[in-house]
Amino acid sequence: MTHTVSPIGFVRSCFKEKFAIPRQPQLAPAARGVLELVAPFDQGNAVQGLEQVSHVWLLFLFHQALEDKPRLKVRPPRLGGNKSMGVFATRATHRPNGIGQSVVKLERVEAGRLWLSGIDLLDGTPVLDIKPYVPYADIIGSASNAIASAAPELIPVQWTDAALLQARDHATRLEEPLVELIEQCLAQDPRPAYQTPTAEREYGAQFWDLDVRWHYPQPGLIRVLEVVPAER
Repeated sequence: MTHTVSPIGFVRSCFKEKFAIPRQPQLAPAARGVLELVAPFDQGNAVQGLEQVSHVWLLFLFHQALEDKPRLKVRPPRLGGNKSMGVFATRATHRPNGIGQSVVKLERVEAGRLWLSGIDLLDGTPVLDIKPYVPYADIIGSASNAIASAAPELIPVQWTDAALLQARDHATRLEEPLVELIEQCLAQDPRPAYQTPTAEREYGAQFWDLDVRWHYPQPGLIRVLEVVPAER
């Protein structure tokens, strides 16, 4: 049996590429975006009552990781990329039907638009459904997961003077908490765990319309080098 689903909307996100997106929602509270609903859900009736809700579940498609052949086992990058386990034991993007879910903070509700924060969604992500977060049902105090028992260990993020000035200027232009966004995402160390960084190697990712570049001057430390307009 097969089913056909259609997006109810698309996310306009601060994340323009997959690299450096937090591996789980809520790990970067400064990560913000807008869910733009499509007809007929862009009418005010569809979101009536959501103003009473602080968080929502989004069901979405990993639209840049869709695959014709299902994977039974995956190699999570956080485990070093050399340890495989069953796909259903992970939250890897390689899903049998490409479906993901994230709980995000609902900042503002408008007819046709939901303003979100704490997101881990790529720009252009198709959203399939929205469900209100229900604390008494969704919080399970006795829950456990031996594979992912704790949040990622954060590492310090430093700035060059020039990069910090650049980020502050662009934050004012964008009216976004750009410095906080960059720090929260980079502190989680977005590189694959199997990669050993060197001081000479630079990394980069795009946030909003900006290219951010950084390196690891020593193990366990990130230094942001520049924040400049992205090349089009």
